[in-house]
Amino acid sequence: MHDAQHDGTAEFAESELTTRDGRFRAIAFREHDGGAEHLALVYGDPTEADAPLVRMHSECLTGDVFGARRCECGAQLSLAVQAVVHAGRGVIVYLRGHEGRGIGLIAKIRTHVLQDEHGLDTVDSAVALGLPVDTRDFGAAALVLRHLGIGRVRLLSNSPAKVEALTAHGIDVAELVPVLEPVDEHNVRYLTAKRDRLGHVLPQLDATGN
Repeated sequence: MHDAQHDGTAEFAESELTTRDGRFRAIAFREHDGGAEHLALVYGDPTEADAPLVRMHSECLTGDVFGARRCECGAQLSLAVQAVVHAGRGVIVYLRGHEGRGIGLIAKIRTHVLQDEHGLDTVDSAVALGLPVDTRDFGAAALVLRHLGIGRVRLLSNSPAKVEALTAHGIDVAELVPVLEPVDEHNVRYLTAKRDRLGHVLPQLDATGN
């Protein structure tokens, strides 16, 4: 176990963490005092790869913890962890404070009501509440990757916008590696909105004719 370390205004604390999927280095960190605390799970030695697999995962309490089926978040997190373990090395960066693309848990639940009762999609339901569609900042992910000595990654994501965000923070993205959850009656509206409104690459949705 490692004591807490400071890197400028950033703070890091590290220990070992054994999960159902394997043994990881767990690095808790925050960019500055008062900022959100995030967690990076490091499997193997990612610096041994020219561009290790990395997942920047935005916190989603309903999907990650309770297995909500209206979104793909929990499934994507599980698939990303499995991909990293299968590759023998990589990093899962779990970013807190990103709930509902940054609008928070209460507001996200309110958008669910608009989606269920008025047929709005994930984008329009936020706008209807006078909220921004996406306020997330991925600078914290770049911070911990630099802390780990990683400057080039293969990004586990379906979102080209995440490539742009990470690149803007100085991390080179060698490849966008899809993390695809099967389409079903519960998530089809959400996935369609992510493809049509947010530019996600979702070939499994295209194959269904939606």
